[in-house]
Amino acid sequence: MRKVIIGFVAAAALALATTAGAALVPGVFDPGSTHCVTSSFSGGVLHLAKNCPTTTNASAGADITGLSGQTFESASFTLASAAQCGGGSPRFNIVTSVMTFFLGCNNVIPTTNTDGTVTYTFTAATLAADGSQVPPPTGTISSAEILIDVQGTADVSNITVNGQSETPLPARAAAFAACKKGGWKTFTNPSFKNQGKCVSYMAHHQNQIKHSLKHTAKPKHQHG
Repeated sequence: MRKVIIGFVAAAALALATTAGAALVPGVFDPGSTHCVTSSFSGGVLHLAKNCPTTTNASAGADITGLSGQTFESASFTLASAAQCGGGSPRFNIVTSVMTFFLGCNNVIPTTNTDGTVTYTFTAATLAADGSQVPPPTGTISSAEILIDVQGTADVSNITVNGQSETPLPARAAAFAACKKGGWKTFTNPSFKNQGKCVSYMAHHQNQIKHSLKHTAKPKHQHG
């Protein structure tokens, strides 16, 4: 059964990456098994925490799927308070055909909302308005993520890239998406004769799928 779940996760990640709509895939980067980083999504908020020194090689975040091949236009996120911005974290890591671009909360002038939350918007104009500390991403996007890698917590909401709101797909929707657009052909353990067989299998394995999606996608975070 475990091999079946692993096979699903790999194919699901591929299928989700090629779907038209983007989505968040929460996860952690913890090569030293410190267990000091956590990433979860609830109530429209991505909850990130690093409960260990900033120097520890670990981070918490979420991959952003569905952006491959696009060019960067804009991105934004909202924090529960300005105090959650520290050391350029949280930030977007936008990997393009040119290089990896780091867009941190300290690279733009934030907007304080009436409820006390703070929004950070990244465009060529807003990056320039804060002194062009970092350049706007150029080239075509190959991958993207949002993360924290400094000690502390961040409650991140209203995450957008290129005008697209980013939230996790429900487990059932993610499973079915993995079967569509030829995704069923990528499975090897188990394999399926057609899309319908794949969808039927996913429908009967929701508990395993939900658990697998919760623990998949370990973002390869990079330090800026």
